[in-house]
Amino acid sequence: MRRVVVTGLGVVSPVGTGVKKFWENLTKGVSGIDRIRRFDPDQFNLSVKIGGEVKDFDDSKYFEPKEAKRVSDFVKFALACAYEAIEDANLKKFDPYRVGVIVGTGIGGLRDIEEQKEVLEKRGARRVSPFFIPYGISNMASGLIALRFGFKGPNYCVVSACATGNHAIGDGFRLIQKGDIDVAIVGGTESAITPLGVAGFASMKALSTRNEEPKKASRPFDKDRDGFVMGEGAGILVLEELNHALRRGAKIYCELVGYGATDDAYHITAPCADGEGAYMCMKLALEDGKVKPEEVDYINAHGTSTPLNDKIETLAIKKLFKDHAYKLKISSNKSMIGHLLGAAGAVEAVATVKTIETGVIPPTINLENPDPECDLDYVPNEAVKYPVRVALSNSFGFGGTNACLVFRKMKD
Repeated sequence: MRRVVVTGLGVVSPVGTGVKKFWENLTKGVSGIDRIRRFDPDQFNLSVKIGGEVKDFDDSKYFEPKEAKRVSDFVKFALACAYEAIEDANLKKFDPYRVGVIVGTGIGGLRDIEEQKEVLEKRGARRVSPFFIPYGISNMASGLIALRFGFKGPNYCVVSACATGNHAIGDGFRLIQKGDIDVAIVGGTESAITPLGVAGFASMKALSTRNEEPKKASRPFDKDRDGFVMGEGAGILVLEELNHALRRGAKIYCELVGYGATDDAYHITAPCADGEGAYMCMKLALEDGKVKPEEVDYINAHGTSTPLNDKIETLAIKKLFKDHAYKLKISSNKSMIGHLLGAAGAVEAVATVKTIETGVIPPTINLENPDPECDLDYVPNEAVKYPVRVALSNSFGFGGTNACLVFRKMKD
């Protein structure tokens, strides 16, 4: 089977646009969560008024003003990440039919749907934008990346709720392994912090209502957690067949060695009570990568800050890793960036790769009162220096869908 390596990274996130700023703030324990600014939550009588919004994004770097008005934010975020990741990989010469693009989103152009529905009601059908559909459909992130760079290989969008990013990366990994392509531009993107998006998740009682302390609202594995915080952004990785990367002298961050995917088949939103789906997903990913549980040093947890997820993910980790679970370093990026839904796995995969590269594990902030049922080492509140040879990145989503990735420090 062909080996797959990571040669490029790109990020747009609530704690910074660009990998450098993202990583600096993540390792410093900086929270990107605040009161929502894009609209007034009070205008809609929302019970949740906080989110992890992207604050420093400049779309003029990628679009002319007229086009920028037409393109959905989730597409803009993905394209910006692709530019950064492809430049990072120094990918200049390629066979266009040997480069695939797989970029997913959980919800897609929700803001556009809301806005154009209002146009339809107030101004009539003829005033609905002709660009509403082509620039807002879910696969336009991958489509526009291919168009800008001339990539003519497989191109599609994965939609699997909060596991989207990991599924997209896993699909690209498989296509390279199989020999269908040599390079894959993969990841996830999301921008769903809208009145309807917040109202929908709030009605489910899924979101934290810690409105007065937004930076402390996302608190994975803490006894006082009360729900997740919506975030937005994108993450893109350049995956490459090892020999292809070596021939062109590419910088190699690490190797992607394993991918597992399962479903709980239990409930539309709640994880399986015994953690079986998550357990099996992690197990399959390790087996795929020929990695023994005791070889894993770090887990980038799904860690949503919801009452159910955190204790059940912990349960699944203990079930798989047994005594080694207490030797693992585990942390949740969502404590700082919130839950980026379809982009979560991809942004967290970037963080996992950087952890392997730098030997620094970002903390789980706001872990002040540990839940007795969550009794592992979640790297509380401060980053730690720790050599990571093998890391697992978890993503679990509504519908019971699970996706896990295994990254390994390069070895001969």
